[in-house]
Amino acid sequence: MKLLLVEDDEMIAEAVSTALGDAGYDVQVARDGDSANSALREHAYQMVLLDITLPRVDGLSLLRLLRLREDWVPVILITARHEVVHRAEGLDLGADDYVVKPFDIVELAARIRAVLRRHRGPAVRQLGYGSLRLDLESREATRGERRAVLTAHEAALMQALLARPGEVLSRKELQVRVYGKEADARSSLDVLIHGIRRKLGADLIRNVRGAGWMIDELG
Repeated sequence: MKLLLVEDDEMIAEAVSTALGDAGYDVQVARDGDSANSALREHAYQMVLLDITLPRVDGLSLLRLLRLREDWVPVILITARHEVVHRAEGLDLGADDYVVKPFDIVELAARIRAVLRRHRGPAVRQLGYGSLRLDLESREATRGERRAVLTAHEAALMQALLARPGEVLSRKELQVRVYGKEADARSSLDVLIHGIRRKLGADLIRNVRGAGWMIDELG
């Protein structure tokens, strides 16, 4: 499995490439967006690990170039904690996932496997956490004895939250996952959360004030 790691920090690049190499991946490193773009034109990769903050051509600009020329190689963004808006923009541009520095190599490897599974096809059509299950095709959600068919937007919101159970997702991140850049997304998001809580329980989606929402611990 050939991966391209685009990272200008020499210590991070060395640590990540060594750890992933030990895990069986063939990792090549590019230190800026220009050389990464050249490498992607010349070679076939199964995954790109792309730092947002890069010299010359930044990560989001490179991602935009890839998608404009219809290069759909899976991309995981590497971001700093303060780059919430950039993370959302990257997802909107076509990134598949992201990790936040400092990250654990075990988590990164798990995210790589998850993204690659999604790109291989729809083998897994259900998401679950605790007693909650969501069928991605029928949009039917079950939680204990509760059962409900969600709207398309409600199901998209639940899918985003279930992809990262126990993790807080910001309003902007959820807007991107559910609506893209629709102007009325801010008010509609609250309506969706209210609808899901009414169908599956008021304690299902927890608000973390000033941060966003998460799927709470489930029995």
